[in-house]
Amino acid sequence: MVRMMTDQHRRLSSCVCNTLRMVTRVVTQLYDDCLRPSGLRVTQFSILSAIAGLGEASLKQLEDELAIDQTTLTRSLSLLERDGVIERASHPDGRIKAMRLTARGRRALEVARPLWAQAQGKVLRGLGTKAWADAQRRLTRLHQVAVKKRGLGRKGRRGSRTVAAL
Repeated sequence: MVRMMTDQHRRLSSCVCNTLRMVTRVVTQLYDDCLRPSGLRVTQFSILSAIAGLGEASLKQLEDELAIDQTTLTRSLSLLERDGVIERASHPDGRIKAMRLTARGRRALEVARPLWAQAQGKVLRGLGTKAWADAQRRLTRLHQVAVKKRGLGRKGRRGSRTVAAL
């Protein structure tokens, strides 16, 4: 068992970003596997859950709630709208795009919630609720640091740096 843990640690990168992405991919696959009978992926489930929690949600609200960039969110919303699980909602400011669940979206979420709970339970049983609480606290701090450092690095910059400029 000790050897297995050592091998697993060796497979993780010393790069914070690579390690987070590796772990995220595997955990996402686990949730997607559990959610498969609902027809939703965990990314779609997260968006639908956020919209359900807000009642109606603008793009900005969803970007903030899910910490997702506008391009990715817009693409995901278009697919969910195409599939008939969300629809545009009127907003007092006509320039703001707001979304809400359709009856089909509410049903999809209803079917998916216990499947999501199954995935969540698998992870928490394997990791332990105390270990998750600690990881969550540390990841919250990492998120705060990254947001702050990213904001500081972007001040005074015009455009983005290319790979060649790095």
